Amino acid sequence: MNRAQMRTAAFAAVAVLAGSALAACGSSSGSSGGTTGSGGGSVENAKVAFLMPDLASTRYELQDKPLFEARMKQLCPTCVVIYQNADSDAAKQQQQANSALAQGVKALVIDPVDSAAAATIVKTAQSQQVPVIAYDRPIPATPADYYISFDNEKIGQLIAQSLVDHLKAEKAEGGILEVNGSPTDAAAGLIKKGIHSAIDPSGFKLLAEYDTPDWQPEKAQTWVSGQITQFKDQIVGVVAANDGTGGGAIAAFKAAGVKVPPVTGNDAEVAAAQRIIAGDQYNTISKPIKIVAEATANVAWEFMQGKKPAGKTTLYNTPSELFVPTVVTKENIKEVLFDSGIMKAADVCTGEYAKGCAELGIK
Repeated sequence: MNRAQMRTAAFAAVAVLAGSALAACGSSSGSSGGTTGSGGGSVENAKVAFLMPDLASTRYELQDKPLFEARMKQLCPTCVVIYQNADSDAAKQQQQANSALAQGVKALVIDPVDSAAAATIVKTAQSQQVPVIAYDRPIPATPADYYISFDNEKIGQLIAQSLVDHLKAEKAEGGILEVNGSPTDAAAGLIKKGIHSAIDPSGFKLLAEYDTPDWQPEKAQTWVSGQITQFKDQIVGVVAANDGTGGGAIAAFKAAGVKVPPVTGNDAEVAAAQRIIAGDQYNTISKPIKIVAEATANVAWEFMQGKKPAGKTTLYNTPSELFVPTVVTKENIKEVLFDSGIMKAADVCTGEYAKGCAELGIK
């Protein structure tokens, strides 16, 4: 067998392996509306970019990255994942995208720091026939080739309605603070819309709301501290758009030496689970990152083979798949997070949280 024949045989083996992996994962492909396809050619040793937005949330380094990489390894053992985190810097993310494109990636997955600024990245990639998958946060101005996320508007509605129902059951009287996510994040805008859909008709007064720059917990804490000074015991609840801002709100009440009212969250971080067990945080959202990370790898792999995966729905003129999240409170945290295997008691029930875990039967 000459060298050309050997290369052909090697490519065929990889193609068979890739086809088997796709069949096993059940990922669908079709002729839907992505605007570009992969440039074609061999997928052996192909590269895919995975660009995450910030370090303020621990999830990207601890969950999204390893889960995406593991699924890509299953689908294409020889493929290379180029991972970068922009650390809340939109200009840095632009540079990272340009670098990935220069390295010849066949697909680009991006969770944008700034959803508007990311439009430039989409245009640049698509001009080079590289498909773009918006991950977790949409890119409204310029349609990506695909969007995968949990339903962010539903997240906002669920956490806020859960809080409203609790306050009504407790016959609380007063108003609510709303701590939103980053004003440059389109997903935060969807969460905010969902929050208002539950709060506005609730009968509880919205005392004040705040868009937290870069989702920074410290900035949320500082703002909530000011509201405590202004509104004092009028505050009966806080709708925070994620666990980081929720943790910042809780820290503000503790620093002020006043009782912590029910506070929401989102992302089901370990720290949030501990706060729920301790009674400091009222709820969070379980949106198993494994679901979106693996679904994104499946879609990226299809694009890398020159296919155009069909969306289950459309958002911002982009073929999309939106998964439904689950509200977590002290009442169902054992079942949703621990019995399911999403979290391990050994990681959560440490030190001061051991007693609370024991009381809830978490072990």
